[in-house]
Amino acid sequence: MAAVSSADAGTGTNPAQQSELSREDQTLLLFAGLMEGGKEDDETVSDLDRLTKVLNDDVEATKNGEASICSLIDSDCADTLLSYLDMRQPDIVRGHATLTTSSYLKAAGDDGAQKLSEFFYDRVKRGTYDDYIVAFCVAAAVFPIVPELTAEMFLSEGFLASLGPLMRRKWKSRKVETACLDMLNVACMNAACREAVQKYCLEWLEEIVDQDPDDVVKDMFAANPDGSLGEGSISMRRHSRQVQNLAAVILAKLKATLPPQQPAKVEELSESSSGRVELATTSIEDLSKMFTGLLASSPEQGGSNAVEGLAYASLQPRVKEELAKDGEFLKNLVKTLKSAQPRSPMTYGALSIFSNLTRYQPPQSEEQKRLGQLKAYANAAGKTATQKPDPLNDDEHVAARCQNVFAAGVTPVLVSHSKNGSAASLSLIIGIIHALSMTQSLRGQLAQQGAVRLLIDAWNALASVDGAASSADTALAQRTAAQALARILISTNPALVFGGTRPMPITAAIRPLSSLLKRDDDSYDLLPAFEALMALTNLASTDDDTRGGILRVAWPDVEEQILSNNVRVTRAAVELVCNLVQAPEGILMYADGSPAARNRLNIMVALADAEDEGTRNAAGGALASLLAYEGVVDGVLSRERGVQIILGLCGASESEDLRHRGAVSIYSMVMCDGETGKKAKAAIKAANGVSILTGCAKASRRAEVVEVTVFALKELLKDE
Repeated sequence: MAAVSSADAGTGTNPAQQSELSREDQTLLLFAGLMEGGKEDDETVSDLDRLTKVLNDDVEATKNGEASICSLIDSDCADTLLSYLDMRQPDIVRGHATLTTSSYLKAAGDDGAQKLSEFFYDRVKRGTYDDYIVAFCVAAAVFPIVPELTAEMFLSEGFLASLGPLMRRKWKSRKVETACLDMLNVACMNAACREAVQKYCLEWLEEIVDQDPDDVVKDMFAANPDGSLGEGSISMRRHSRQVQNLAAVILAKLKATLPPQQPAKVEELSESSSGRVELATTSIEDLSKMFTGLLASSPEQGGSNAVEGLAYASLQPRVKEELAKDGEFLKNLVKTLKSAQPRSPMTYGALSIFSNLTRYQPPQSEEQKRLGQLKAYANAAGKTATQKPDPLNDDEHVAARCQNVFAAGVTPVLVSHSKNGSAASLSLIIGIIHALSMTQSLRGQLAQQGAVRLLIDAWNALASVDGAASSADTALAQRTAAQALARILISTNPALVFGGTRPMPITAAIRPLSSLLKRDDDSYDLLPAFEALMALTNLASTDDDTRGGILRVAWPDVEEQILSNNVRVTRAAVELVCNLVQAPEGILMYADGSPAARNRLNIMVALADAEDEGTRNAAGGALASLLAYEGVVDGVLSRERGVQIILGLCGASESEDLRHRGAVSIYSMVMCDGETGKKAKAAIKAANGVSILTGCAKASRRAEVVEVTVFALKELLKDE
C-alpha cells in the first residue's frame, strides 16, 4: 500500500473531512486506520462502513470510465480486511466486515478473487492454530458471497482430507474446531461440497457426535495408572458440547439430503485409538432426539444449533411423525419462534420445521397420475426400480400433524412474525397456514386467530413486489395465500370474520380471491378457482357494496368460469351469479338491453336446462330474480325454448327447490305489465303451462311453493 504518515493515520480524520479527499486518499486513509488497530469497536465499525461506501461508489465510478481504487489495495490491505472476519472479533465488527468484504470482492473482480484465494491457501499452508481459525472463518463468511470461488477453494486437492487429523488431535482447540465446523456447515449449502464432506469427513463427524466424556477420563487413567492426569486438562482432550452440536447439525444435513454411503468392509476397518473397530452410525432419528433435548434443556445456548439441525432432520417422514407427536417439543418450538428476532436464522429455521411438519404432497394432474401408473407397471415387470411414496407422507398423517401443530398455538405467533418478516419467511408462513386450512374444522379458529388478515396483508405485500425482485416463487406464494384465504372464507361467516375491534372491510378479500380465477396457461389448476368462486359466493351473500366490488373486479373472469368444461366449476360460478344479481349492478349485466346482456341471458337460460341439478338450481335462482324486470322477460320470450325451459323447472319432480324457482320465474313473467306481459301469458299457455303449473302445485309439499304456483295460475287464467 502507498505510504501514509503515522501522523495522518492517527489524526482520526472525521467523515466530513474525509469526504473532501479524493477517493484514492480516502481509501488509503481508511486502510491505514484499520491496520492501526487498538480502536473501540464503534470506531472500527465506522471505518468499515465508510470503506464499504467508497467501494460501492467505485463500482459506479468505473462504469463511467474512471480508474478503480482497487489497484491501491494490495495483499496487505486484503489481509487486514479479511482478518476482521475472525470469530475472535466482536460480532458487530464481523458483521460489518462481511459487508465490506462483499463490496470489495464486487469492486475488485478477478483481482479480489485471487487475493482471497492466496490468503486462504497461505493460512492453511502455515498450519498454526491461529492461521487455521482465520482461514476457516474467512471461508465460512465469504461462502454466501462468492459460492463458486469458495467451493473451488474448499474442494482443492487434499484440503478436506487434512481436516480429519486436525480434528482428531489429542489436544483439542475449541476455537479451531468451532471455526472448522462453522465452515463445513456453511459449505453444505453447495451440493458438490456436501458430497465431498460426506466422503472425507463423515467418519470423524460421527466420532465427535458419538464422543463419551467418560471414555476420555478412562483413557487418561489407563495411560497414567498412578492417577496423575499428565499434561493438559480433561477439557483439552475432548470435544466441547458446542463442537458436538455443530457436528450433529452437519450430520443432519448430510443424512437428510444425501443417500447413505456404502459401509466399508469389515476387514478394511482399522482399530481406532479408542479401541473401536466399527464406525459410529448415528441415525437421523438419534440426531433429532439430540436436538429436541438440546432445545428443551438449553434453548439460549444451543437453541440455534437445535433449530438448524431439526430444520433438516424434519425433512424425513419418520422424524416428522415423532416431532409432531411430541407436544412438549412443539410448545418449546412455538416459544422459541415467539422470542426469535424477525429476519433472523432462528426465525427462518423454526418456520422451516413447522413447514416440514405440515407440508402436504403436491396434487398430481391426470397426466402425472398416468405416468405414475406406467412407472408402476414397468417396476412390476422388473424393468425399472421406483421408490414408493412413504405412507407417513399421506394426507391422513399430514392432517394429524397439522392438528397437533395448531393445538400447540402456532397461529398467533405466525401472525406476529408475518408483520416484519422477510419475503422468504412470509412464504413459509403462508405455506403453514395453507396446510392448516386443509382441515375444515380448523378454519373457523384460524379466522378467529387472525389468519384472514394475515393472508390478505401477505397477498398485498407480495403483489407490491415488482421488477427484478419478482419471481416465480413470489407468484406461487401469492397464489398459495389466496387459496388459503378462499378455504377459510368458504367455511366461515363473513360478518364474523370481518368484524371485531379492528375491522377489515370485506372488499379487501376480493382481489386476492379473484386472482385465482385468472387462467394463466394450459396447466391452470381448477381447484383454487373452484374454491375462490365458493368463497366469493359467500361474500356476495352479505351486501350490495360487496357484490358491486366483486362485479367491478372479477366479472370477466367469473363469466369465463361459467363456460368451464368442469361441471363443479360451472355450478360454483352460476351460484355466485345468483348472488350477484341481487345487486343493481348485477341486474344491469343481464337487463340493460345490450347484445352482451342478451347473450348472457341466453347462456343463463341454457344453464337452467343443464344436466347437473346444482347448476340448474343456481341458474333458476338467478332467473327468478332477473325476471322481475321487463327487459329480461322479453329476452326469455325471444329465445327459442326459453319458456319451455322455465316451465321445465316447475315440472321437476325431484326437487322442491327447482319447482320453487320455476314457479317464481313464471309468476314474475305473468305479472309483467303491458304488451310484454300479454306475450308472456300467451307463450306460457301455448307451452302447456297451465297443466305444468297445476301438476307443480299438486306435487309440492312446501307451502311457499304451492302459494306462488297458485298465484301464477290465477294470473294466467284471470281473463278466462
